Amino acid sequence: MLPWRRLLRPLAVLTLAAAALVAPTGAAQAAARPSSGWNDWSCKPSAAHPRPVVLVHGTFGNSVDNWLGFAPYLVHRGYCVYSLDYGQLPGVPLFNGLGPIDKSAGQLQVFVDKVLASTGTAKADLVGHSQGGMMPRYYLKFLGGAAKVNALVGIAPDNHGTTLSGLTQLLPYFPGAQDLISAATPGLADQIIGSPFQNKLNEGGDTVPGVQYTVIATRYDEVVTPYRSQFLDGPGVRNVLLQDLCAVDLSEHVTIGLTDRIAWHEALNALDPAHAERTTCASVLD
Repeated sequence: MLPWRRLLRPLAVLTLAAAALVAPTGAAQAAARPSSGWNDWSCKPSAAHPRPVVLVHGTFGNSVDNWLGFAPYLVHRGYCVYSLDYGQLPGVPLFNGLGPIDKSAGQLQVFVDKVLASTGTAKADLVGHSQGGMMPRYYLKFLGGAAKVNALVGIAPDNHGTTLSGLTQLLPYFPGAQDLISAATPGLADQIIGSPFQNKLNEGGDTVPGVQYTVIATRYDEVVTPYRSQFLDGPGVRNVLLQDLCAVDLSEHVTIGLTDRIAWHEALNALDPAHAERTTCASVLD
């Protein structure tokens, strides 16, 4: 007999997570709302902020809606900021990050080259949310990105895959379900713990030389689980638990990227460690 009571909780989590991701995307796209203040191809980095910042959205996200808060936060502080769309599936409008992740990394490669050519800089910094914090590691490791990237900041990244609050562990109860997911939405299948993509990405070590890595996670993450699977091992790594910075911060997977100014402040420190300021609960007012 199937453990139906155990099924209900992870299925509910999946439904809520998907709803939270989809709702802002549909609303903003329906209004055709353009980015404001970023993706300015005339921007030239300053001496204070000499590298452009490329923002990488998460699964079901896009180049605008994922960054309606964080991109202006960076622009206001003098950064040249860019964001891309990746992982589109034919016939699926609005929702990106669903295609094979190795192919998405190739799209990132092309976009970073475009940004570097436009800004006249040798390296960029990358900040990604969820899949967007993990996918660039493929670019760094296999597509030559390490020579073009100074730092990667992952906000709630699924660096070692996810059980999705246990939901993926229930796939064996549904014969053919995993094959269906792999065929219809390969980007989702690639994020399951133990997937061929995850095994390839993490074989031989989490990091590559020359890149500084920062991971910002929340213990209340219900999408990338267990949350400690987000952390990386290796030189040049700093793993940060949001609640160590502010114990009363209750952000979960979606809000840590979309609205959490404490997480943003710590990401800012990772982009400019020479001028880092201590992140606390008061950083929400910064």
